[in-house]
Amino acid sequence: MKKELLMGTALVSTLGAASVAEAVTMSMSGNHTTGIEFESLTAGTDLRSQINDNNFSLSLSETTDGGITISSSMAIVNEVSSGTGTDMDAGFSLAFPSGAKLDVINAGNAADSHDISVPASAGEEGITVTTTNNAPTGLNFMTASTVYGVELHSADDFIVDGLKMSFSVSTDDNADNAATYGVDGHYAIGGTYVTDAGDSAITVGFGITQTEGAKTGTDPSNDEGGVHVGLSAVTGDLTVAVGFADGDSIEDTATTEVDGEVTKIGAKYVSGDFTFNVGYTSGEAQDSATFGTPGTTDDSYEKTSASISYAVAAGVTANLGFSDVDSAAEGVNDATDGSAWYIGAAMSF
Repeated sequence: MKKELLMGTALVSTLGAASVAEAVTMSMSGNHTTGIEFESLTAGTDLRSQINDNNFSLSLSETTDGGITISSSMAIVNEVSSGTGTDMDAGFSLAFPSGAKLDVINAGNAADSHDISVPASAGEEGITVTTTNNAPTGLNFMTASTVYGVELHSADDFIVDGLKMSFSVSTDDNADNAATYGVDGHYAIGGTYVTDAGDSAITVGFGITQTEGAKTGTDPSNDEGGVHVGLSAVTGDLTVAVGFADGDSIEDTATTEVDGEVTKIGAKYVSGDFTFNVGYTSGEAQDSATFGTPGTTDDSYEKTSASISYAVAAGVTANLGFSDVDSAAEGVNDATDGSAWYIGAAMSF
């Protein structure tokens, strides 16, 4: 028995030493946001609700003797969300000494990686429009991909000073796309170009993506894909940005094809501990009730928003936001659109 105990102790000690020597570097980040929203809908209904958004993530990384940094991440989600895969789908990233980076497994879409961030309200207010309205609201509405993909990011100053490029591709997920559309693969290219124009720092972002997919016996009239372009100018404490996207997407749980476009305009101004945001979004689309047939009736979405944020302390921000939404589905005004106020605070680490 004494011999077995000694062997067990040696084994535990060895494993313990190995685990310490081989431990990767870990960092934590997250946020807790909570507040109250007040909605006034076109139909005459007034609503109020508490808004919560909580996130906690772990980032893991280590560098090889050859200078290649291997990294990944994971998110801790509520028990209710466990098993859904939400926020727990990160692959691996390999960062090379040259400055290039390769994302492997669920790498994403290169066009999505380079859409310009356009300022809008920093509050958590939101108006839920009718589900039949498929007008796009984001520049990345057509950037699908499968988890079986890679994305290669160039180093800074690729070909010319200030240019950074990304290229991505994904393959068939081998799913049986029977009743609903499924993505079989994609390819995409995106880029960000940064330069100076006098006292302003100018950033241009662009992307092109094309997706292939189908459901058994029925192909879409247009596969998901499209283009986007955006420009941001920073002059001192003022940021002004504009973006435009045009393309096709598959919506409504992969049963409706949409031909849409969206324009976003916004500005942000920082004055001491205060930040002022304003934004405007306009989307239009034609969606079809019959998959494989182009749409003919118009959906529309317009949103104007503004907010005031105050830095209460390090990592703590108070937000007051307002949004007004005017939407229509199949050419008929949406009774669930309207306006909303939000007051709350965010804590981040």
